Amino acid sequence: MEYTQKEVLQYVSENDVKFIKLFFTDIFGSTKSISVQPSVLRKAFEDGISFDASAVKGFLNTERSDLFLFPDAATLSVLPWRPQQGRVARLYCNIRYPDGTPFEGDVRRILQQVDARTKQQGFDVQVGTECEFYLFKLDEKGFPTLEPQDRAGYCDLAPLDKGENVRRDIVLTLERMGIEPQTSHHETGPGQNEIDFKYSSLMQAADNFATFKTAVKTVAAQDGLFASFLPKPLPEEAGSGLHVNLSLHKDGENLFGRDTPEAQSFIAGILYRIREITAFLNPLPQSYRRLGVFEAPAYVSWSSQNRSQLIRVPAAKGESVRIELRSPDPSCNQYLALALIVAAGMEGIGQRRPLPPAHDLNLFDAPEDVLRGIERLPSSLQEALALAEESSFVKGIIPEQTLKSFIRFKTACEDPRFGEI
Repeated sequence: MEYTQKEVLQYVSENDVKFIKLFFTDIFGSTKSISVQPSVLRKAFEDGISFDASAVKGFLNTERSDLFLFPDAATLSVLPWRPQQGRVARLYCNIRYPDGTPFEGDVRRILQQVDARTKQQGFDVQVGTECEFYLFKLDEKGFPTLEPQDRAGYCDLAPLDKGENVRRDIVLTLERMGIEPQTSHHETGPGQNEIDFKYSSLMQAADNFATFKTAVKTVAAQDGLFASFLPKPLPEEAGSGLHVNLSLHKDGENLFGRDTPEAQSFIAGILYRIREITAFLNPLPQSYRRLGVFEAPAYVSWSSQNRSQLIRVPAAKGESVRIELRSPDPSCNQYLALALIVAAGMEGIGQRRPLPPAHDLNLFDAPEDVLRGIERLPSSLQEALALAEESSFVKGIIPEQTLKSFIRFKTACEDPRFGEI
């Protein structure tokens, strides 16, 4: 359900909500928040709530540091893990300057702009994510270790799978927040899990992914565990991916269901721009240790069903037909990642870009002479950042100052063991 401002104020008043957390996301994908009392909520809607943007990495400097959070009423949800007496609710926010103009570094607004342009052209993109993550034990002081919760493998059952109860609690928590997980299971790596979601609108998918990461970390902590969304926390084990499923609709019809020229050009557009946008889909040095092993793609290619490809068309019928982009990992900023992916697809449609031939073979064991003829994804964060910095396409989506800040911090990036991810 999407609320209006009036409905939010009424809900807070009638449902014992004592705190409202105003969520926003920095340019690196970390969720931040400020809590306000119900008496301040109307002011937040009308005038915004100020915060020190110089204290948020990649936003503003000390000399020009004031920004304001404006809640999006449609995103109201109660946090189920907080007390049910004196409830805590959350609202995602857009960010503005003191004079009311939008802050160009507001990643949520960047995605909103891409979504608006897509709809103006008569198209609608639906997104469903499949996210992998690890559960690690804590030490005696409560700090995370690199010891996985279990030693189970793909789709194993309890008692080998010790993540079963945690996944159940995560799914039930998300359902109480209006989010629709569809499947969950143990993944290939020890202590590795996956939860997949029903498709939703572009903005809902991005907001829901932020909620998902918060919920996973919170539920894991309640069970005495640490949830890691790093792409390759264990060097010898499977990496964690964020597979992005996309369907393209026009006049209420899923264009992938009929393999239309627009659908083909949408795929071609993503393939054409993927190297330039990879720094935003795979933003850590260890992201590139994941690519090319354990079914993570390394080449710019597509095929049907084939999990060795960058883009695959899963077996499905009718409205379920979609494409799956397999290179992103969950350390990305989902707002920027989705903005660039969809914008690349829409550019492909606008330019009527032809879809190259499919590579219907297993690229993980293909001969070297075959692989030499296929373009590779960047092999390091440094290479990916250089491609992004030179890309006129990226500069058309990501504002100049935001792009410069992202590249500056990522160029000096030290690969975190856990950090905020």
